[in-house]
Formats: sequence, structure tokens, C-alpha cells
Amino acid sequence: MSLAPAQLRVAALEDLGPIQEVYASAFPAEEREAVSRCAVQLLSESSMPPTLSLVAEVEDVVVGHIAFSPVGLSDGSSGYILAPLAVSATFQQQGIGRALVESGLRELTERGACVVCVYGDPEHYGRYGFDPETARAYPAPHPLQYPHGWQAL
Repeated sequence: MSLAPAQLRVAALEDLGPIQEVYASAFPAEEREAVSRCAVQLLSESSMPPTLSLVAEVEDVVVGHIAFSPVGLSDGSSGYILAPLAVSATFQQQGIGRALVESGLRELTERGACVVCVYGDPEHYGRYGFDPETARAYPAPHPLQYPHGWQAL
């Protein structure tokens, strides 16, 4: 159910509670606490370059969130990891997740990011140009249960 188009903006510390509610709605019980904790931690920490954290709002209610965390690359260039991403269950399948991803990728391009990596469904993230082959040049920071899910753009 969507009442109005989603508006995107940079997340602020006062969004911590609403962001947690988004993850509680979007993720299964066994994952929601860990993913929510990650989102809150990324919003709360300062890094250089800074983490990019965006929210989507519908009628002044936060219904989506995405974070792009900076990572150092072995060649000295700047990169980011897209994670986590969530849209409240009642607002899924309306293009809000896509808008968050595309807006974040545009911002990172403007910041001069050379690569963005993600661990997720190759079919889904392939829509944005993410590719497992490109990711081979950027090893995952941790062992992965599904290595084919590690992708880069």
C-alpha cells in the first residue's frame, strides 16, 4: 500500500528507531536483530570517506533504508559495500528499494568511488550492473556461504 511517492534523503541519527522498525518488518525473526544492529552501527560511526546512509519516506514515515560502507582497496582506490538494504514489508514491490540503490550509486559516482561490492542475489543485483566476474578483483572481507553472491560494479 503506497499513499504517495517515496522521498529519499540522507539518514540522520534521529532516524535510528524508524530504521530499526524497517528492518524488523522486512527481515525474518532470526536475521532482523543482526541486520538492524548493523544498520544502526553504520549510521552511528564516523569514517573517512563517510558511510552513505539513505532513507526513503512516505508521508514523513521512514519505509526504507540503505547503507554503503567505505572499504579500503588493495590498489589504494576508494570502494564501498552495499549493505544493508531494507524496505518495510507493506511498501515492498513499489520501486523503493530500486530508488535507494540507484540514488546511492549516483551519489557514490559523484564522490569518485571506483567500485561498489554487494553480497546478494546475482539476479537481483545484476539489474544494476553488479557482476560476480568483476568482484573477483575484490576479495570478500569474510568467508561466504554462497560465493557466487559476491558481486561488484
